[in-house]
Amino acid sequence: MLEFTKTAKDRIRSYLEKQHAQGVSALRVSGTRADHKLWLVKPSDRDEADAVFDAGGFEVYLDPLTQRHLAGATVDFVEGVMQSGFRVAFPSPTWDDPVAQRVQDVLDTMVNPGVAGHGGNVTLERVEGDAAIISLHGGCQGCGAADITLKQGIERMITEQVSEIARGLDATDHDAGENPYYARDAAVEPRDTPLG
Repeated sequence: MLEFTKTAKDRIRSYLEKQHAQGVSALRVSGTRADHKLWLVKPSDRDEADAVFDAGGFEVYLDPLTQRHLAGATVDFVEGVMQSGFRVAFPSPTWDDPVAQRVQDVLDTMVNPGVAGHGGNVTLERVEGDAAIISLHGGCQGCGAADITLKQGIERMITEQVSEIARGLDATDHDAGENPYYARDAAVEPRDTPLG
């Protein structure tokens, strides 16, 4: 289920108190790992298919797709000089193998911020010898530019940062992609990759 930090809970309860007179009493969270939104809603906005849970003083509504995509994520509220707002964070796997952990760090800091703009994310499945076996999700799963993104973006970044890795291999079932960023039959130039 979705978790909330104390800071996020306090901020949400504060916003709900200000909207109470209008009948607003719950929070809806909707989307995927790459693109998600939070907004305050009335009980009448609850859908029959929604999962509903108490997050500590307020109810949260999650549609089935969101429940699947955001399972295990944590909502926080971050205040900064340049930007403030709610952030949804996902735990990255911690690897016992130091090479796999360094590959994971590259995915977390260099790769996923780039592909997130196209509604995608990349996970490390395992390291085998000199190969990083990865899977692409969201807008990257089934995308016509996936090979270009892998070879000219992801693989290049990993091999430049982790000397033990010489290649990246794609373990993704691209036929199962629901919403690819580029249709497979579209002509894709190398510059079209989100990491190019």
